[in-house]
Amino acid sequence: MCGAIFLEGIDVAMLNVALPLIRADMGLSTGMLSGVVSAYVLGYGGFMLLGGRAADLLGRRRMFLLWLTVFLVFSGLGGFATEGWMLLVARFVTGVAAAFMAPAGLALVTGNFPEGPQRVKALGVYAATAAGGFSLGLVAGGLLASLGWRWVFFAPVILSAVILAAAVPLVRDPGAPRGPAGGFDLAGAASITGAMLLLVYGVVNLEHPGGRAGAAGAFAAGLALLAAFVVIERRSASPLVRLGILRSGSLVRVNLAASLFIGSFAGFQFLVTLYLQELRGWSTLQTGLAMLVVGIDTVLAPTVTPRLVNRFGNARVLLGGLVLAVLAYALFLPVGADWAYTAMLPTMLLLGLAFSLAYGPLTMAATEGVAEHEHGLAGGLLYTAIQFGTALGLSAVTAVNVAVLGGGSGLQALRSALIVPVAAAALGAIVIASGLRTRGTVDPVPPAEPASVNASA
Repeated sequence: MCGAIFLEGIDVAMLNVALPLIRADMGLSTGMLSGVVSAYVLGYGGFMLLGGRAADLLGRRRMFLLWLTVFLVFSGLGGFATEGWMLLVARFVTGVAAAFMAPAGLALVTGNFPEGPQRVKALGVYAATAAGGFSLGLVAGGLLASLGWRWVFFAPVILSAVILAAAVPLVRDPGAPRGPAGGFDLAGAASITGAMLLLVYGVVNLEHPGGRAGAAGAFAAGLALLAAFVVIERRSASPLVRLGILRSGSLVRVNLAASLFIGSFAGFQFLVTLYLQELRGWSTLQTGLAMLVVGIDTVLAPTVTPRLVNRFGNARVLLGGLVLAVLAYALFLPVGADWAYTAMLPTMLLLGLAFSLAYGPLTMAATEGVAEHEHGLAGGLLYTAIQFGTALGLSAVTAVNVAVLGGGSGLQALRSALIVPVAAAALGAIVIASGLRTRGTVDPVPPAEPASVNASA
């Protein structure tokens, strides 16, 4: 399971480092370049809630193995792309595969470890592996991109095949899927998937000055479908998403903080990649090595973070990580055209510490107090929030960068766009701090009832 979440992290990171080479080879604009990342986010965010519930209802192991195979196939197809649209389609379907695979994987991990210190430690290792995949992916992407950017697509194929071969005999689902008494909620699935796709599409379009009208239309249609989904779920005998799970203030805060934290880093990493490679002329390998220090979370997250969580609780440790992220981004604001790496190093170190303190507690808190049979749904909510944050972070920094670039220098545009990660991380810290004095609990899940009882209720 750790191998699978490592695969997802390394896949995204390797692509990010190779973006300038892809732009040069295929002649992509800045907007289209961020679209290569956003296509993955669109598929991931659009299908995540459906993927989480499908894991709970159809079997976590079954969904995990099926969509790991799809991930393998379309990652390979991306490496053969000859046009920008082909790359976008491959990344979109890969994102859809991850949307089904990730919540199933998280539910399999939580289902195999009892709630308490064992689960805290297991999730600490799991989260550290995810972060480690991203950190190592920056270096691996630099090495592979130096051979040719297509290798950042072919390498995950090899890794996927190895993980799939091991997963078939080793992965076990501790609980059989609990199928819905009244059948699968197809109307709910269609409405929420459509809503998520439209909302993420609207966010992605915000970065294009000419796409604001389309973004407004997408938001309006997405919100209408979201309202229809709520009505459907209230009347359904076997709802896709039990709405009571959203009554927890703590759960809402955690997902909002996850969106802001990951979104801030996605925007920052995109800007730093452009700064180092396009403004400074650094190679892909140099760029990857420059951000390697962020990978200290691979060591700290599974060793130090669980102890801190057991002593101080998820919320306080998470708040510490968000505060460090704000400081890290703020230190990078005065970036210069000839900055030495020593001037960038404090930001990279603080980001490594921030991920060590924040990513694990976010993963742990996502399923805290949630019934075992809804862990797939809870994981879907978390990863949906993360992908929305990623889309919003990328779109916001791209929009600011493009707007300022029209009337200023590249460095001036970069500095202006760097304000976005600072503001997002600060807002995330405020969200978590607001709940330190309250202890919200997830609305308890009633035992399964016959369809006739649910319908009459």
